[in-house]
Amino acid sequence: MVAKDASLLDRIGIPAHLVWGYVGVLIFMMGDGLELGWLSPYLVDNGLSVREAALLTTAYGVTIAISAWFSGVLVEAIGPRKAMLIGWLMYVVGTIGFVGFAIPELNYGLMIPTYALRGFGYPLFAYSFLVWIAYRTPQHQLGKAVGWFWFVFTGGLSVLGAYYSSWALAHLGHINTLWSALVWVTLGAFLAIGVNRDQIEKNAHANTEASSKLKELIKGITIVKTEPKVGIAGIVRVINQAAQYAFPLFLPIYLTKFGIETTVWLNIWGTIFISNIAFNLIFGFVGDKFGWRNTIMWFGGVGCGIFTLMLFYAPQVFGGNLTVISIIGILWGACLAGYVPLSALVPSLVQTDKGAAMSILNLGAGLCVFVGPALVALFFDWVGNTGIIWILAGIYFIGAFMTKFLTLPNEKKESGKVLADKMGSSVSS
Repeated sequence: MVAKDASLLDRIGIPAHLVWGYVGVLIFMMGDGLELGWLSPYLVDNGLSVREAALLTTAYGVTIAISAWFSGVLVEAIGPRKAMLIGWLMYVVGTIGFVGFAIPELNYGLMIPTYALRGFGYPLFAYSFLVWIAYRTPQHQLGKAVGWFWFVFTGGLSVLGAYYSSWALAHLGHINTLWSALVWVTLGAFLAIGVNRDQIEKNAHANTEASSKLKELIKGITIVKTEPKVGIAGIVRVINQAAQYAFPLFLPIYLTKFGIETTVWLNIWGTIFISNIAFNLIFGFVGDKFGWRNTIMWFGGVGCGIFTLMLFYAPQVFGGNLTVISIIGILWGACLAGYVPLSALVPSLVQTDKGAAMSILNLGAGLCVFVGPALVALFFDWVGNTGIIWILAGIYFIGAFMTKFLTLPNEKKESGKVLADKMGSSVSS
């Protein structure tokens, strides 16, 4: 019976030996994401300025980027269980300080460090598990496996967290809802770290000395020099979600000109990410069949570029037609998932130091939070809505072009062999 269940999981793309890790990440991310849609307005209603709330979120984003960057090399240095446990611990300590001491007194000086400490939690927990997947999944199954990872990650963060908080706020209140996050993240950590019994074998050359661990951390920086393609992949990863963090700053305001109110836009936005999590799975399968690089380039880069433009120009053509705009939004969310195979492609670009390579990819995931809003802040006053939308579409097309250079080592050897065969046949003729 167990073998049959395991076989079924493997057939749908989930490594059976890691299934409890996936369940744990889903539940952990639900707890982590439950305040994303309402915390800033709540703090502003209780006395913070919009600028102070934005600065608080920025500090949170800084630690997310740092934690995402070092998650991979920490797995190399201390193993995935310990890295994930540290992530859980930082989240718990940060939450106790933020919810227990900072918010009740509206102590802004304490809010910044405690919420920032909380920000170290989820990238270290979730992205360390992503590295675990990269190490323990056969290459032919890896695209599907990372597709399932992004399904549970986004499903917990952007879908279950939002639905749970909509219920919890009405029944528990704001502060108790924040406290309840500790229940969910602890349950998720127990399942992913305790119930999940899979092991990563240490490399023969692994060394547990502090100097060796420091070298692993440094690799999270230097690998872009020794493996330039990893650096390119990191830039593509930043491009992946740049518009996701830029759109909310200007697109809802733009759409009000066509009769689409902000509450309606929020429903469209939610629908976009239901589409996104579904296609996280689909593009995991597509990537394994169509090719990881081709999927990222055509569906991710070119697709997102086209539908970014269509999201902007459709209201000018069709007015406030919600059906048309929703369909375009769904297609944009689907193409956003076209970047899923990056998580399979990047560790496959290198023979060793896969954790360091994944750290660069995870850094890109963290930097998305800054790049999208930064583009709006820097250029909006100069170029307006139209200019920003073309900048966002343009970087998607640039990212698609950059993806052409993300060739796997065996692809390079194969192309070299083909070239040598052609040259040989030319000489013989």
